[in-house]
Amino acid sequence: MKKWMVLPSIMLLAGMAAAQTSQPVPTGTALMVKLETTLATFSNKVGDPFRGSVTHPVMLNGKAVLPAGAIVEGRVTKVSEPRRISGKPTIGILPEAVILPSGERYFLDATLIDTNAGDGTDVNEEGHFKGSGHDRRDQLETGGGAAGGMLIGGLIGGGPGVLIGGAVGATSTTVHWLSKHRSAILRSGTELTLELNRPLMMSNAQVLTPAPSTGQ
Repeated sequence: MKKWMVLPSIMLLAGMAAAQTSQPVPTGTALMVKLETTLATFSNKVGDPFRGSVTHPVMLNGKAVLPAGAIVEGRVTKVSEPRRISGKPTIGILPEAVILPSGERYFLDATLIDTNAGDGTDVNEEGHFKGSGHDRRDQLETGGGAAGGMLIGGLIGGGPGVLIGGAVGATSTTVHWLSKHRSAILRSGTELTLELNRPLMMSNAQVLTPAPSTGQ
């Protein structure tokens, strides 16, 4: 066999061995990711892309297999902005790939489990980000409406007018409140905690090839 045929064969076998012996990042591992795309129920739709960067390296056997600065990409899977009486606004995201600083791109199956968004927000068991619901601002709004109605009613009809005005003011404000929508926003810079649903294979066998460009 010619030497120039032996060398590629050795390299191929070495690459296959490395891919087979590469230890995956186990299921349940947490990835800390800083969102680089602002997502909002009033401006995004299902299918929109998002992007974030890993803020803490993922260590395996003392080695950073997923370094800080690696990029996470995915898409929006759910956008819901119901009226206040119908529930909380919701944003669903699906992480799909992680890209190393070297440019290698790997398939990622992970679920959002937490954020640092605060202000009454939450993440449910399905990994959906839930915006805040009825808050103090709403209480002040409805309370102000009732108080305004009582003041007008008192000026017009004395004691009974106060009660009637308060009821009318509260009713009209409640109708106005129920007709409004509550938005959910995941701002750029928000810290996301993702959890792996399946092992992350950091081997050449799992490298994703970007789709070819169709541009001229």
